[in-house]
Amino acid sequence: MGAASKAPSAAGYVDFKAVHEDAAKPEPHLRRVPAAKYVEDTYGIPCSPKTLAKYACVGGGPPFRLAGRFPLYPVSGLDAWAQSKIGPLVRSTSELRRIA
Repeated sequence: MGAASKAPSAAGYVDFKAVHEDAAKPEPHLRRVPAAKYVEDTYGIPCSPKTLAKYACVGGGPPFRLAGRFPLYPVSGLDAWAQSKIGPLVRSTSELRRIA
């Protein structure tokens, strides 16, 4: 839908539905239980909702927003946090000493 569809029609009305469809869709957010399941299912990292709750208090966990009293985790933040937890690919445990 180009700029022509956003211009007022002959009757003077703007097609707001077309304007709204062009707007960027908000990033999906997950509550704590689905967020923990997403991390486990996607990355194979053990993660429980209680762990996410602890990290929300002490720090070190994925970023989140509060909607009232409910934490909402953006999927991109969960992805970045989980990937930061995964170490480099090695062929033996002796390689870990050289990396660290």
